[in-house]
Amino acid sequence: MLITLMLSLFVLLALSVPIAVAIGLASVIAIVFASDLPINVLAQKAFTSIDSFSLMAIPFFIFAGTLMEKGGIARRLVRFASSLVGGMTGGLGMVVVVTSMFFAAISGSGIAATAALGSILIPAMIKKGYDRSYAGALQAISGELGVIIPPSISMILFGVAASVSIGDLFIAGILPGLMIGFSLMLGVFIISKIKGYKGDADLPKGEIWVSFKDAILALLMPVIILGGIYGGIFTPTEAAAVAVAYAFIIGVFVYKEIKFKDLISIFSRSMIMTSIVMFIIANAGIFAWVLTREGVPQKLAMFFGNVTDSPIMFLLIINILLFVIGMFFDGSVAIIILAPLFTPIAVSLGIDPIHFGMIMITNLAIGMCTPPLGVNLFVSCQIANIRLEQITKAILPFIGIMIINVLLISYIPQISLFLVELFKR
Repeated sequence: MLITLMLSLFVLLALSVPIAVAIGLASVIAIVFASDLPINVLAQKAFTSIDSFSLMAIPFFIFAGTLMEKGGIARRLVRFASSLVGGMTGGLGMVVVVTSMFFAAISGSGIAATAALGSILIPAMIKKGYDRSYAGALQAISGELGVIIPPSISMILFGVAASVSIGDLFIAGILPGLMIGFSLMLGVFIISKIKGYKGDADLPKGEIWVSFKDAILALLMPVIILGGIYGGIFTPTEAAAVAVAYAFIIGVFVYKEIKFKDLISIFSRSMIMTSIVMFIIANAGIFAWVLTREGVPQKLAMFFGNVTDSPIMFLLIINILLFVIGMFFDGSVAIIILAPLFTPIAVSLGIDPIHFGMIMITNLAIGMCTPPLGVNLFVSCQIANIRLEQITKAILPFIGIMIINVLLISYIPQISLFLVELFKR
């Protein structure tokens, strides 16, 4: 059955079938034609894959992110970030990274951050004389912070797939997210020095305080979410519901940029995005079940046991594998399938599962910005009106920065675990 499964998957991918559909169809073909299992097992396993209380957080965070996006949050965050770093060398580039860090702490999605902020900042950078490919590349790579800085949908998926604490993953993502953000800012500074991109010297006096007051309610959202979880007030799933209520009140009654008639389109967009994610989870769950039934986890454990018993070598092999997989598979699919396979092996080698989760999430986040299937690249290309090959060349230095960050996160566990251990004292 395993041979039929993998052969079917490769054929479907070669025919350009969408990945989520391909893994589902490959599972159907393997079960129907290469096993004696009843067909109704497909429905059972698909339902079981999404029958989790923790997964309820996903539609709530998607809904909260959509409410915040439509409620004028993105514009206020851009203004506040501009007041902080807009006057530095490569000012607008710095604004892209800082705003993405702020927005990541609200949306939980890399695509949402790229689309919402890119529609504002990419045209602004082009108008200021920045190269189109550079503007698009910077927004694409900054958008991936949406899955690294908590709250993150990828962290929820890993927590469910690997049976680890989602709250601990949220806390673990803070320092890696900040480190990646500041390293991208350093890259922007160096590139801007070379290309001669200057900052904005015309910022109004007192702009930092004025823009901060305007954005303070948006900036409080991650504080409420993480503070509530670690204060024992609510679970991560309940925190997602609180985020929806908070975003609704801010967008409708405080900023008053969301009208009740707008809620129909907001609900519609949120339901479509949720359906896509759940469809991916259900199909990936069937695929992962078939792999487990065929003993793939045990075979992988034996393989790594024969190749190396060194955590250092294991992480090097895993990072190379994840980087390649991220180029061809959606990060959500990869996490659901690979987390249950590799996490037990990592734990057997003495690697903390929370630490391993951050390695997997940050590595697969790079796949959002690498061809041929980097979703952030396509969003940025559309906004900047450029071709994929143009943005690919411009993003290579930032991919190098991300690889360095992944290696640091891999081999310095305390970057991920320091805050987790601190909060548990």
